[in-house]
Amino acid sequence: MQKPTILWADDEIDLLKPHIIFLNNKGYDVVPVVSGADAVDKVKQQKFDLVFLDENMPGMNGLEALNQIKQLKPTLPVVMITKNEEEQIMEEAIGAKIADYLIKPINPNQILLSIKKILDNKRLVEEKTNQSYQQNFRELSMSFSDKLTHEEWVEVYKKLIFWELEIDRTENKSMGEVIDMQKSEANNNFCKFIKKNYESWLNDANVSRPLLSHQLIKKKVLPLLDGPEPVFFLLIDNLRFDQWKVLEPVISEYFNVDEESAYYSILPTTTAYARNAIFSGMMPSEMEKKYPDLWANEDDEGGKNNFEEEFLQGQLQKNKYDVKCSYHKVLNVEQGKTLVNSIPNLMSNKLNAIVYNFVDMLSHARTDMAMIRELAPDESAYRSITYSWFQHSSLLEALKKISEKKVKLVITTDHGTIRVKHPYKIVGDKSVNSNLRYKVGKNLSFDESDVLVVKRPERFFLPKKNISSTYVFTIEDYFFAYPNNFNYYVNYYKDTFQHGGVSLEEIIIPLVTLSSKR
Repeated sequence: MQKPTILWADDEIDLLKPHIIFLNNKGYDVVPVVSGADAVDKVKQQKFDLVFLDENMPGMNGLEALNQIKQLKPTLPVVMITKNEEEQIMEEAIGAKIADYLIKPINPNQILLSIKKILDNKRLVEEKTNQSYQQNFRELSMSFSDKLTHEEWVEVYKKLIFWELEIDRTENKSMGEVIDMQKSEANNNFCKFIKKNYESWLNDANVSRPLLSHQLIKKKVLPLLDGPEPVFFLLIDNLRFDQWKVLEPVISEYFNVDEESAYYSILPTTTAYARNAIFSGMMPSEMEKKYPDLWANEDDEGGKNNFEEEFLQGQLQKNKYDVKCSYHKVLNVEQGKTLVNSIPNLMSNKLNAIVYNFVDMLSHARTDMAMIRELAPDESAYRSITYSWFQHSSLLEALKKISEKKVKLVITTDHGTIRVKHPYKIVGDKSVNSNLRYKVGKNLSFDESDVLVVKRPERFFLPKKNISSTYVFTIEDYFFAYPNNFNYYVNYYKDTFQHGGVSLEEIIIPLVTLSSKR
């Protein structure tokens, strides 16, 4: 392995010989020069891994040399060394994107630490991350086999996401397969947990249950209306917990995170059921009964979420909140721009509900467009493309404007999504819905192992069109495929992101309350 080469420019370089010998003994080649001009010339002639640059040299000073070096080699890390502790000098050097800033007198260990921080950072971080994860691996795996509560499952899922993101940030991702395997094991046990407990959550008032979709606004949003600030309720469709965690640092520049919690999506974990439940404060069968003109069944034509504003108004009236309220749904760029421009006017409302559909559109586009599938082949890339979109989105512009006033902001979603990998054969007639993660019909044929079967939809508060209607949900990373054209179907949908079934990714939902920093 070739030794790292360091260029060191200082007009008193002879006095630094002990430091240079120390670095030589540590395995670094050091090329000494006595001026800024010499440093620039050397960078033109030779490849270096790092530059140490004295700020105060006669002729071309360190800052001037820094600017020229950055023009020649923008990615070459430069460490500025100076006796000058003036804030202006520091700011100018930092603004020129230096890698580190050291104040004289310097000692050998200080120099070595700076080198390791810059040149060995990725290797050291990966080694430490892998070591720490391995220490936690056994503890996590043992927890899956315990009889966890719904709160404990949230904590387990958060820990898995933490390690998944930490491993994803390492250069080689050498523990990637291990965390994937552990997540799969966790999902297997979580699905058993849902099978065992979900029905009782809905029907037994005496059992401990998580916050569910239809309780979200009543318990987490309406109480905020009693405070002095305007409340913004932002629902980003299809936002998984790991996606929230990669967006959080950006949002935290403008808002304080007051509380990060989670709730459980109802089944099916789809927009038509879960999001309508959020805005109405009701379960699907209750909506069908109370709002027959607004509720859309599986076989009804048109959109299934066209009346969220009406559902929200009904929930506010039911809970005796007579407040000025607005509702906005953003499906395209133009609607996003309109939202940004309307923010100042929305400050006079007590409640502003915003639904943003980009992440959902991304998951569907990934299924339908080969280019998107290439851009987002796995969870890591899926998070990355979500982050990239958000950084350049009208949603971030809207949040910046919202943060300029004293407000409360609630960010959540209606369901998550999972990358499906394994097909599950099912047979049904033409009336069966098209979702890959759940099916509903009266003549379904399937193997009842490894699925969640609901033969009494009323117990799950689901609409029952026929007396023999049955709901079937896939679990873990399975997806339904018909025997006809089976191989084509599998090749087309395998490794796409889907929702509607039972998994940690779809059911455990981020719920974050924030306040503006201003």
